Amino acid sequence: MAVFTVVGVILGICADKFNRVRILAVCTVVFSIAIILCGGVTEYWQLVLLRMIMAAGESGCNPLATGLLSDIFPEEKRALVMSIFNWGIYGGYGIAFPVGRYVPPLNAWGLGWRVTYYGTGIVALIVGVLTWFTLKEPPRQSIGEDATVNSPDAKKVTIWTIILDPRIIMLCLAASLRHCGGMCFAYNCDLYYQQYFPEYDLGWWLFAVTIIVGSIGVVVGGIVSDVFVAKMGIRSRVMVLAISQIIATPGAFGSVYFNPTWAMIFLGLSYFFAEMWFGILFAILVEIVPLKVRSTTVGVFLFVMNNIGGNLPIVVEPVSKAIGYRESLYIFYAGFYGISSIMFLLTIFIMDGPKAQPEEAAPKDAGHDNDIFTTADETNLPTITAMVANTKNNIHETSRL
Repeated sequence: MAVFTVVGVILGICADKFNRVRILAVCTVVFSIAIILCGGVTEYWQLVLLRMIMAAGESGCNPLATGLLSDIFPEEKRALVMSIFNWGIYGGYGIAFPVGRYVPPLNAWGLGWRVTYYGTGIVALIVGVLTWFTLKEPPRQSIGEDATVNSPDAKKVTIWTIILDPRIIMLCLAASLRHCGGMCFAYNCDLYYQQYFPEYDLGWWLFAVTIIVGSIGVVVGGIVSDVFVAKMGIRSRVMVLAISQIIATPGAFGSVYFNPTWAMIFLGLSYFFAEMWFGILFAILVEIVPLKVRSTTVGVFLFVMNNIGGNLPIVVEPVSKAIGYRESLYIFYAGFYGISSIMFLLTIFIMDGPKAQPEEAAPKDAGHDNDIFTTADETNLPTITAMVANTKNNIHETSRL
């Protein structure tokens, strides 16, 4: 975790200065090779070292990809794109349930558990090579609030002024708790269901809920967020984020409280709304952060979020010994869902509303409207037509003399 978060900040800074596609491709190749080598370890220290290298490579993916996606796709598609991308994290957890449980016992080619590392690493390596040769660096674009800022002070912004922004602080703290809740479930759900319901094999059910239901929720959340943002501004994204997590909280509670059948039903309900959060969150983040420090901010944001949310789950074990395994998940899984949703809701009130569209200036050669120079006295002035008519009458009368 330390390597992942620290290197992530460094790569975020690099992403704001250098070619992001090239850095992303190198990061992907690095962690894919580390994964492949993990399959061949014979000593524990080798696994630890390779996991650190893998973390270093993986840490650049989110800051780099977030910046690239925000420049490639327009605002009306941004939340959906971010949601689909970031759902890959949770999709990976979903795939891990059946792969980790059912593939090693097959002992394919006599490799046992090692084949899972070899297969995953080879796929990642192919993706890294394709990234290098097929993905082009897009032009960097100012988006969201940054696109509307024209003040002289806009160029003086630093990473410190950004991370001390109350909106960033509130989002980061809420995200840390939400991340902790998600990690608590990811790390403990399989063990929990095996311990409380040993007669049930829920590996494929967990896969179906996390992959299928989660995928639908990701798409729906992104679409809803993108539709509302055009009408209500950035605040609407936070509203969708908060409401989705509020709805997901009872489902998270039910997935631990009930027996396996109802637990899977409630888990599906929870996942449908819960998995909306990551993509929408980072769509919000890139829209309130200036271009020059966008990837750096994402790196710092992930540093805080992963150190808090990624390390807090270790307290589940000691707490479970004191009050019970299920009860500890009530607190750190469902409970943190609920607390984070309230914090997201409160963030709405410190977000800026929709920006007023500036009025278009009149063209320089448009001239003036003469009506604005009309006075009340002008209503009694003779017109050209009347003057001509009076002249004709005078001539006619003179001719009679």
